[in-house]
Amino acid sequence: MLVLVAPGQGAQTPGFLIPWLDLPGVEDQLREWSETIDLDLVHYGTKGTEEEIRDTAVAQPLLVAASLISARQLFPTVDDVAAHTGAAAGHSVGELAAAALTGTLSDAEAMSLVRRRGLAMAEAAAVTETGMAALLGGAEDVVLPHLEQLGLTPANVNGAGQIVAAGTAEQIAALVENKPEGTRRVVPLKVAGAFHTHHMAPAVSALQAAVTELSPADPRTRYVSNKDGRVVTSGQDLVERMVGQVANPVRWDLCMETFKELGATALIEAAPGGTLTGLAKRALPGVRTLALKTPDDLDAARELIATAADAAPAAPAE
Repeated sequence: MLVLVAPGQGAQTPGFLIPWLDLPGVEDQLREWSETIDLDLVHYGTKGTEEEIRDTAVAQPLLVAASLISARQLFPTVDDVAAHTGAAAGHSVGELAAAALTGTLSDAEAMSLVRRRGLAMAEAAAVTETGMAALLGGAEDVVLPHLEQLGLTPANVNGAGQIVAAGTAEQIAALVENKPEGTRRVVPLKVAGAFHTHHMAPAVSALQAAVTELSPADPRTRYVSNKDGRVVTSGQDLVERMVGQVANPVRWDLCMETFKELGATALIEAAPGGTLTGLAKRALPGVRTLALKTPDDLDAARELIATAADAAPAAPAE
């Protein structure tokens, strides 16, 4: 069974969209979305500096656009995703890309919603100087109490020995100076806020208002939620989970457990891929993984799709 996943914030790098613009129709699609959401995706994806694309209001639409553009080269329609994949998920903002790929939202709806999400979260992040840092290695029963002692939130529990802490700039600095016993490294992330914590509560209210304009469909492919790793079959439930998830931890560890329980044999990560395939290699031994970084990866991805065992059912299972 093939799993399709989309990365979250921090995966972006300067110029990462450049090679994708050589594909037919990609630049036209990006410019259409750019006009709709009032953000020049082509400029920021090709010429944006590291600081510019670190801005939450820019990074989030860029990431969802990249995931959709790359995944649509392999799965042009929702039916194609349903026919060839057994499950889909996205990490944090990647959930919006996954919602479009599984048919709950249209691509245009996902882009409009992610623009509002990015603006709302950027505004919430501006209230207090906050940030996030990844802890590599260390046991959860040691790391979690240490974070609590420093006033930090385990915003992403990613599995494979990785937890991402979030809090104020002072709290992150204290963590860098005083890492938990057994933790190999503490790596500050290229994000501009303490996402998935109480600091994002104002953004939740803004998104709740935004989604009232939507009429979400039920996903055509199993959708695995960041909230608790459960398969979600209701489009309305899916959207509500995405809204609440802005101020609550991402449980990617539980998502990967669900992939395993569902019988995953292969995993493809949409562009800009790398982070989630890295986690899968450590947490899901035996599962073949492929990250879409440039169009050069598409042929290998097509081969993986063709050879992935146990084609997915057309409708998701409870």
